[in-house]
Amino acid sequence: MEDHAIVLFDPTIDNRETDEERKAREAEEAKAKAEEEAREKTAGMYNPHKNLRKLLGEGGNRKEQTPKVPVVIDPRLSKILRPHQVEGVKFLYKCTTGMVVENQYGCIMADEMGLGKTLQCIALMWTLLRQSPHAGKPTIEKCIIACPSSLVKNWANELVKWLGKDTVTPLAIDGKGGKPVLIPKVQQWVAARGRNVTQPVMIVSYETLRTLTPYLAGCPVGLLLCDEGHRLKNGESLTFTALNGLDVRRRVILTGTPIQKNFENIIIRGRDSDASDTHKADSEKKLKELGSLVMKFIIRRTNDLLSKYLPVKYEHVVFCGLSDFQLSLYRLFITSPEIKALLRGTESQPLKAINLLKKLCNHPDLLNLPDDLKGSENLLPKDYAAAKGAGGGRGADRNPPVRSEWGGKFLVLERFLHQMRETTNDKIVLISNYTQTLDLFERLCRNKKYGYFRLDGTMSIPKRQKLVDQFNNPEGKEFIFLLSSKAGGCGINLIGANRLILFDPDWNPAADQQALARVWRDGQKKECFVYRFISTGTIEEKIFQRQANKQALSSAVVDEKEDAERHFSIDALRQLFTFNEKTLCDTHETFKCKRCKDGKQMVKSPALLYGDASTWNHFTNAELKNNHDDLLRAEVGLPEVSFVFQYISH
Repeated sequence: MEDHAIVLFDPTIDNRETDEERKAREAEEAKAKAEEEAREKTAGMYNPHKNLRKLLGEGGNRKEQTPKVPVVIDPRLSKILRPHQVEGVKFLYKCTTGMVVENQYGCIMADEMGLGKTLQCIALMWTLLRQSPHAGKPTIEKCIIACPSSLVKNWANELVKWLGKDTVTPLAIDGKGGKPVLIPKVQQWVAARGRNVTQPVMIVSYETLRTLTPYLAGCPVGLLLCDEGHRLKNGESLTFTALNGLDVRRRVILTGTPIQKNFENIIIRGRDSDASDTHKADSEKKLKELGSLVMKFIIRRTNDLLSKYLPVKYEHVVFCGLSDFQLSLYRLFITSPEIKALLRGTESQPLKAINLLKKLCNHPDLLNLPDDLKGSENLLPKDYAAAKGAGGGRGADRNPPVRSEWGGKFLVLERFLHQMRETTNDKIVLISNYTQTLDLFERLCRNKKYGYFRLDGTMSIPKRQKLVDQFNNPEGKEFIFLLSSKAGGCGINLIGANRLILFDPDWNPAADQQALARVWRDGQKKECFVYRFISTGTIEEKIFQRQANKQALSSAVVDEKEDAERHFSIDALRQLFTFNEKTLCDTHETFKCKRCKDGKQMVKSPALLYGDASTWNHFTNAELKNNHDDLLRAEVGLPEVSFVFQYISH
């Protein structure tokens, strides 16, 4: 950025008295009036008609208001902020100081992952702590940063990174020491006022904050930053209630995925592929109403901005066929009495069946066979018991090698890792929703003698950051990072890797987008290759299709896209247990793609839209020879990869 100051408040054009300033002025005037009346009464000079006296020139002059001064971004920050980040800080400042809508002091920072939401909010917080339009006075005294427990230390590190070691000392509450150590620190923080505030910033996890609510009651907090704020979608949750009970003037939610919750039925119906013209018109009207309400307080920029600063990212959805073993088990299960009851509507608890199918798509070893699947005894391979390490007594291998050929996605993964090790010096992140799948990854790595790290929910918060730092070290020999999406999907920076595989989809597109953003972010120096593995024709495709439906709805409100595609009806989302065994890609068929003939792309996409996979490049297995990625080109002629969607960042 340029050397001149970046102005957030310009008294020559922004000199409107805000609601907050008016209340402060009126309170000060009322206090002065009361003090003057008290003095007059003491001196026997009290006159209730003194306003008339002042009008006649007999009273004292009204105290002159001190001229307002500019508010600027600290030069140490302004010189490192990118243009879109300067724009973001200006937006945050105007929203949190009541300059957008009178008496409204909050907003949502909804930039996509990797655009620097943390830095922008640090710039806002630091400005409010140090400056205001009233010379010598800060806007706020204290700030609370609420975040997932895994990010408490990360926030503390970011403050030091951007503001300097001796500039601000946050009170980072990571749960160490328990309540006997924690409560006195919090009470001291609450009691501090004015110059006695030595730790103006408290960083605390949502879980810990709930337990601190009684101790924070009545403490004025100038600013509340809620990181990963999409977790707060339930207005009746304990966390939401605790946050709402704080005495907070200004609130900012940080989230890369601002809309998760379903809208009312009329909006959803209007986005069905079979919606009537009336429903579509009603839906568009409701969406515009919603947009007009929220857009004043939401700022959202997409990852397209990163193309100016980062290497190219190739993102792929890789559809992998089931192995013969998986296929026989899948057929058995979807024709079972349990599934038939579900499809008739006589069984109201499908969660167990859904989880069983999702695990089967990853690898049969995630199931307890034959107990989990009645009738599967005759489908098990002859060496199944030995391969599982069962029945061998003391000499049995408790950690047998993974039979990759039993899982379609696993076989592709094994080939990817082998080729990476042999032909590149790249590092890769492997992410799954199931720790059991991480166990299989671990067995594969040990058997192949691949160096790896593993981070899941069992690891303490301090150890997590240490592990991340080790992996990001270019000199490290470990080239694989095994990551639980629940424990590490939010905020963790893994730029030491330039490849990432999301092995299974989550119901929530927000969770998957968080996981996918771990490697393509600030500091990345290499071209990035990101893969989402989906089992062809299975329940995983249905989940992916549902994600696309929810993302299109979110885009229509927040990204202001007028032409979000109406790909899927609500009825289609209920067909989870319909298995399209013959397809190369059920999702591609659902798109009714006009650019492809017999699955082959005949016309290039005029524009690749990140939130709409129907606009991405489409490849059959044979066409992968024209793909940009060596790992995928090596899959040509092999039976597992049936279809690929590809997005290129720039």
